[in-house]
Order: sequence, then structure tokens, then C-alpha cells
Amino acid sequence: MKYRWALLLAGVLPLTGHAVPAINVGVVYDYLDADKSTYLKRVFNGGDSTAFVKVNILEIVYDGDGTPREIPLAAQNDSRVRDGLLASPARLIVPANGMQGTRLVYMGEREKERYFRVRFVPVVPEKEDEFAVSADEREDYKKSLNAGVNVLAGYGTVFFVRPAQTRFNSVIDNSAGQYRISNQGNSVVVIDEFRDCSIKDETDCQPTTKHHILPGRTFEFAKQSGREYSFTVIEGKDSKALEIKG
Repeated sequence: MKYRWALLLAGVLPLTGHAVPAINVGVVYDYLDADKSTYLKRVFNGGDSTAFVKVNILEIVYDGDGTPREIPLAAQNDSRVRDGLLASPARLIVPANGMQGTRLVYMGEREKERYFRVRFVPVVPEKEDEFAVSADEREDYKKSLNAGVNVLAGYGTVFFVRPAQTRFNSVIDNSAGQYRISNQGNSVVVIDEFRDCSIKDETDCQPTTKHHILPGRTFEFAKQSGREYSFTVIEGKDSKALEIKG
């Protein structure tokens, strides 16, 4: 493993001065369908310096009142525990203008839907980071960064793991002044590209938004006269575009 990292590193070091990495992880929300256990996530580096990226995973759990909390995964601290989401590899060396991938692997029961925060954090490699680079290479990398750059921009994404027996059941209530979708299934329903626009003036629109309806939750909005609401309801691999007039 260290030999493989060394070969990769040899192609991107030494680095020129006055350079910074700039990573991009693509979409912010990813979904693992019931018939899948692995998911390939690609990390792009559009900067002019190598990116050393650590992948950190926390589980998102919801309290009784719906408040989310992020908690550590036992599997990250105890290799004998096989319950949760793991990144393999969890350390990425992404060359400038290049790409590397990590495979997100889910292990454990899938009786209900689970949610995870996956963070891709660029770092200046230190000895304890296990990037298999020498002390001299670490110092060269630090010197190559722009002066004054202390924080490298990272990304946090949300990963949805659908239950083994996924069931969708969206109940719609379209009343005179309100539109409501209740998720009575057991997996997240996505409201994508939600637009609220004036019927007479197509330039009079609210910012486009995206919403996730978790099982047992409801998405609703008040309908106003003279306005039109358009969005796409996504249930797994099925989608339906809707237009609702106020």
C-alpha cells in the first residue's frame, strides 16, 4: 500500500511554489439503493497543487423532536465492528487537475433508513495522517502553498442508505390554499428543483430549492393566487414533474 502511494506521489512532487489545491466532490447528496452495498465517490482537484484529502464519516441521527445529531461511528475506532459506512481508502492523494475515487461501503443491517455525513477535508499532511510521505516531502508541500493559506476548503456531503425492503408511499393533499406531501413510506422522497414563480411575470421567481422528506415527515407550502409552483418528486429511480397553480 505504501509503495503504491509512493509511486503516485512521485508523479506530483516536488510541487511548485505559490499553489493551492481546490477540490470538488460533485453532488452534495448521494443515495445508496436497496440492491447496492458500495458507492464510488470521486474527488476532483481543479487547483494547481496536489490535494491530500481525509475522508471523515459521522452518522446523522434524529431525536424525538426531529433535531439531527452527528455521532461518531464505532466502526472507525474498532475494526471488529461491522455496522455503518466506511470509506476505502479514507486517505486520498489527488494530483493537480486530476481525480481520485473512494468507495463508500455500507456494512450492517438495513431494516430502516440511515443517514451519514461524509466530509472530504484537504489537509497539510502530518506524520499521524498516514499519507505515507516523508518528512522532507511534507515540508516541501507546506512551503509550496500560498503564503498565509491556513485553511483549505473542504466539503461535507450527506449519504442516504435506503432500507433493504424500500417502500415508497407519498400521500398528497392538494387543498384550496395549501399543498402537502406526506411521506408514509420508509425511505426519503426528494423534492427537486422547487420553483415558486409569478404566472404573469416569469422573471418573478423565488430561489430554486431542494427538499428531502424523511419517512414520517411532511413537505408543504401555502399556495398564493397568481403564482405557479413547479417541482419534481423523486422516489428512488422514479420521478414525476408537477406544476401547481395557486
